[in-house]
Amino acid sequence: MVKTYCAAVMGLEAITVTVETNSDRGVMFHLSGLADTSIKESYDRIKAAINNSGYKMPIAEITVNLSPADIRKEGSGYDLPLAIGILATENKVDSEHLGEYMLVGEIGLDGSLRPIRGALPIAIRARKEKYRGLIVPRENVREAAVVNNLDVYGMDSLSDVIHFFNGTKDFTPERIDTRAVFYQQQSQFDLDFADVKGQESVKRAMEVAAAGGHNLIMIGPPGSGKSMMAKRLPSILPPLSLHESLETTQIHSVAGKLSRGTSLISQRPFRSPHHTISSVALVGGGHNPQPGEISLAHNGVLFCDELPEFNRSVLEVMRQPLEDRKITISRSRYTVEYPCSFMFVASMNPCPCGYYGDLTHHCVCTPGQIQRYMNKISGPLLDRIDIQCEIQPVTFNDLSHMQPGEPSASIRERVIAARKIQEERYQAYPGIHCNAQMTERMLREYAQPDEESLNMLRMAMEKLKLSARAYGRILKVARTIADLAASPQIQFNHIAEAVGYRNLDRGDWAERGL
Repeated sequence: MVKTYCAAVMGLEAITVTVETNSDRGVMFHLSGLADTSIKESYDRIKAAINNSGYKMPIAEITVNLSPADIRKEGSGYDLPLAIGILATENKVDSEHLGEYMLVGEIGLDGSLRPIRGALPIAIRARKEKYRGLIVPRENVREAAVVNNLDVYGMDSLSDVIHFFNGTKDFTPERIDTRAVFYQQQSQFDLDFADVKGQESVKRAMEVAAAGGHNLIMIGPPGSGKSMMAKRLPSILPPLSLHESLETTQIHSVAGKLSRGTSLISQRPFRSPHHTISSVALVGGGHNPQPGEISLAHNGVLFCDELPEFNRSVLEVMRQPLEDRKITISRSRYTVEYPCSFMFVASMNPCPCGYYGDLTHHCVCTPGQIQRYMNKISGPLLDRIDIQCEIQPVTFNDLSHMQPGEPSASIRERVIAARKIQEERYQAYPGIHCNAQMTERMLREYAQPDEESLNMLRMAMEKLKLSARAYGRILKVARTIADLAASPQIQFNHIAEAVGYRNLDRGDWAERGL
């Protein structure tokens, strides 16, 4: 009997799996240990791969157990440890050092190794279990090699792995200067706010949103630049820390979304799902649990274009993750938890025809139609959006102006300065990094306006028919505006600007002219 080692990915964690292979007289193949169909089919792939690699498949009764046997095993990453285990029982592979390495990889019929999902969490588990090294397919090696104090070998074929254990060829572990690779790509953006003409008020709203981590919705007619500006939002967000990058890369590794040859994700993710997305695709889960779009947007931006076109039940499942910044998915067979701390950015037309309030087009919708259109978005979800920004089409004078707008780098400097103020302020509160995450108690301590500002806020809420829910959101946004101005105290003009970002809370929104 021979033992090889691999890992099963559950949520964002990996669990060590021991592949016990026993050879006896006979011709049968037996597999136990709660293996799914792809693992049960591996025998046929392994048999062809061994024969096509210049070796002979043993004629024996082979029994394989995947331990622990009570954990569900899924995926094709078990092919490599199974093949090496089978060959080791016939002394085709030297088993002296098999216990020092973890093996993962799918095997093609020609013996080539193909990439698998979850190489990064598997590498983290291998280091935690103090394995000497990890052997992965070549396309996964940079992803796994970001883990320090672990020898990671990228192999092209089953023959390479056999030569490695038999000592007939020399192989060098992959070495990556994680910090150098990470910091080199942090400021390389294809999209820049310098390309946006006009729309200064919306740029200001996005700067405030980025500085405080606030959720944002843009309401305006078609062609006014909503999607264009949303796609440029990551270019003004603070750079990822190394810890955030590793956490984000781990999620994308489990989901199989990493580009081949990628080591670390160095820029904040931007996810823009289509409005036909299902609830499971958005929050995660499925027969084989996978992270959803809200988790793939972790530490980045989730952009929902044409928000009222999304299925209402799909939007409602985001209410709890927006508050808790994590999602727990419970099914009969498993319970997994994924992080989902993201900025929610949405855009929408103001009415069914799209031209309500547009100075250049005539709107044909009645107030009732506008109200029904707006009612597609529930009040509780809208309440979780701190900044509600109205947008008008760009005028010809702005479009024809050849001078570029303010570049993203300049805006980003102000955002980073504001975030540093918030990090110092909340350093005693674990898990709180920006103003959008403040609790009610923290609002009373850090976002209390002076008497003049409080009176103005009271008048605004009464006159504009703002809901009581908007009160805390206005204070959070005002605190961010004050941080951008490096003001320790919330002032009158900060409250006034924050009130201007609550347009959809107004009771007469569908009946007034913009």
